[in-house]
Amino acid sequence: MTRKCISCKKNFEIEKEDLAFYKKIGPVINEKKLAIDPPRECPSCREIRRWAYRNQSSLYKAKSALSGEEMISLYPPITEYTVYKENEWWTDKWDPLSYGQEYDFSRPFFEQFFELQKKVPRRALQQDGTNENCEFTTYGTSNKNCYLAFACSVCEDVYYTDWSHQLKDCIDCIKCVGGELLYECVDSNNCYNSMHLKDSNACRESFLLEDCQSCANCICCKNLVEKEYYYFNKKISKPEYQKIVEEAKKDDFKKLEEKFNKWKKSQPARFARIIGSEECTGDNIFKCRNCKKCFDLLLGAENCRYCYFCGGGAKEMYDCNMAGQGSELIYEMQATVGSYNCAFINFCRISKNCYYSDSLGSCDSCFGCIGLNHKNHCILNEQYTEEEYKRLLPKIIEHMRKTGEWGRGFPIKNSPFPFNDTSAYELHPISKEEALTKGYLWNDNKVLPQDESKMTKDVYQCVSCLRKFKMIPHELFFYERMSVNKPKQCFFCRRKERLKNRISYSLFERECVCEESGHGHEGRCKVEFETTYAPDRPEKVYCEDCYQKSII
Repeated sequence: MTRKCISCKKNFEIEKEDLAFYKKIGPVINEKKLAIDPPRECPSCREIRRWAYRNQSSLYKAKSALSGEEMISLYPPITEYTVYKENEWWTDKWDPLSYGQEYDFSRPFFEQFFELQKKVPRRALQQDGTNENCEFTTYGTSNKNCYLAFACSVCEDVYYTDWSHQLKDCIDCIKCVGGELLYECVDSNNCYNSMHLKDSNACRESFLLEDCQSCANCICCKNLVEKEYYYFNKKISKPEYQKIVEEAKKDDFKKLEEKFNKWKKSQPARFARIIGSEECTGDNIFKCRNCKKCFDLLLGAENCRYCYFCGGGAKEMYDCNMAGQGSELIYEMQATVGSYNCAFINFCRISKNCYYSDSLGSCDSCFGCIGLNHKNHCILNEQYTEEEYKRLLPKIIEHMRKTGEWGRGFPIKNSPFPFNDTSAYELHPISKEEALTKGYLWNDNKVLPQDESKMTKDVYQCVSCLRKFKMIPHELFFYERMSVNKPKQCFFCRRKERLKNRISYSLFERECVCEESGHGHEGRCKVEFETTYAPDRPEKVYCEDCYQKSII
């Protein structure tokens, strides 16, 4: 089935498996399935739309709408939304059902929902209560002494880092797990005392590595396994290694990094990191099965499509970001855990049979609701009996079909965040002019709130954007311990560079370019695959078999 995307106007395909899923997902009323209509946006536009409802890293100093106390918030001070401090939101000082409103069939659903959304209190940081001394972090769980660490869990003394787990004493990392003393590392796990690693695992005392496994004391290497004292993939002595490292640290690895970036393009590049998985396409997929066009998926995900940063036993999920962990039959979700048969929700915890809602916890059969916990059979935060709910919901869905809203995700223009504060802008940047033309919010006053009592007195100016910034004492101690120079870019610009160094979320059809004999073929391999490496990129992209046979 071919459709034209209503956003980008490009044609896209809806496969038979997709149609079967859309028929399967949806409310069941009186043993009748109310199937969700197929999407009218292409997968890429759907992805961007979901990310537009997630501000992960832009923080502001504001005041709680409940107590008036100062707080750090994901929402600018001029926001139209009602925002409470985290500890206030979880109290019984307010009742989300008090904002309930009856459904008005003379008006579109989205219009009613977004009016309600501005009234119902929102959490300032989406933080977990188990964090300690982590005031300037978001979406965190069980962290201690972290600063500007976003979507991190079980981390200690971690700064300026995203999407990471079980790190200690790390700065400027993204999507790393189980590491200590790491600086500027990307997609690298179980590493120690290393810098500038990418897609590497179990490496220690190493610098400027890419796609290396179980290496020690290596520098400027790619595609190595279980090697020690290597330089540009050549064996060197320990004294030679130490001399190279000392010289490189003097200019903060900049010259060596430039040389390495040119050299690594001559080395084979793995078409995708799909490891321990079956019947999967995309990139960064680990121990999954039958997951198509997915990215950053891990740990037992099955039968998923168009998902990003998901896993933890997720099953039958379509179009989800930051979701999984025991969830099943989920569609168009941004952040969920332990949920079943839900669709079109931002932030959903341990809920089932819920649709078109925001910030739900332990709910069942709720529609168009916001901020509810342990509630059943609610519509627009109005409580109904089970019989009333079953009688009213089919009428609402039929009304949404007539208005063209049923099966559509929340429009970007109604996001509570300025577009340039969101993950959508970080992953798919557009100009201010384009954003305003599309009706998106925009924020020209992006500032980084800081606790002046914890900052050093020295003020630095970013060499890229000229923004002024300060550092914290532990940060300076870290740079001294790692023998690296203090950064010349601000947090925003450093983070932007790290994000650019990750995989893209676009797939291209290419052929393996391996021409070496002995790889099971004569002449050029030409095995076809989907990869994030665009056809015009200079890397020598290999299929999995040829890549494995080429590594040292």
